Amino acid sequence: MARDVDLLVVGDANPDVVLSGAPRGLAYGQREQLVSGGDLVLGGSGAITACGAARLGLRTAFAGRVGDDAAGRFVLDALAGRGVDVSRCVIDSRPTAMTVVLADGSDRAILTSPGCLPYLTVEDLPRGVARHVHVSSYFLQPGLAPGLPGFLAEERRAGATTSLDTNDDPAGEWEGLGEVLAEVDVFLPNAAEARAVAARLFDAGPESLEAVAARIGGLGPTVVVKDGGDGALAWQAGELARAPAVPVEPVDTVGAGDSFNAGLLAARLRGMSLRECLRVAVTCGSLSTQAAGGTAAQPTWKEL
Repeated sequence: MARDVDLLVVGDANPDVVLSGAPRGLAYGQREQLVSGGDLVLGGSGAITACGAARLGLRTAFAGRVGDDAAGRFVLDALAGRGVDVSRCVIDSRPTAMTVVLADGSDRAILTSPGCLPYLTVEDLPRGVARHVHVSSYFLQPGLAPGLPGFLAEERRAGATTSLDTNDDPAGEWEGLGEVLAEVDVFLPNAAEARAVAARLFDAGPESLEAVAARIGGLGPTVVVKDGGDGALAWQAGELARAPAVPVEPVDTVGAGDSFNAGLLAARLRGMSLRECLRVAVTCGSLSTQAAGGTAAQPTWKEL
């Protein structure tokens, strides 16, 4: 069946205000504190993944919700300017989500106003348009969750493959994933998220990351875990692969995991092996840290 695009990304898009050198303690009482740098950039796991995939040559579309406001126009212009089809994005009467990232070296605190994000539902999503469907930020979009297993199952029956990056759960509860993961071909957590999911689903105690990946993989998906300075690992049908980190001096780590996702999906859609996909993903994530924000340093396929 002919598809309009290679990749449909379903998820979040918002402006990020990234403040570098942020203090660990904020001074209230109308005190003003200075930081070393600030940038206004495109944010949202889904948006950054979509931009990275388009940069790698995939025909990419984004489906989500933004407000009919200046922030929403900023988001749509930024996505379109990077080659992402935004024609399937819903314009909401509610405000666009907004995020402030307080970065201190490689660590960061993230403050998000969800705006219209919680109101995205599967009824907003196009059917049968992509070779692969990727869903981001599961816990920021509770309106999407109830219908998501059925939507993903429908897409798989129509011949598409699927993936999921839950990102963090602000509530810390990690609920509702068992049914969704059964309809996911590739699950893309970081190490902390993978452990939290395994603890919730299997009541698992402390285990190696390899054991955690195998547990989750037992539900069906290939499990690809981002492991920071230790690179990444993948578990697929009993096969385990690892890729070391690429040594770089990061400028900004915001969005590195989303660029990793883009690299993994681009390599997979090219038919590359599990180990090759992992190497491409780690390289994309590492290179993306060489400029402020999640999209400015994303590589092309030739640059890889």
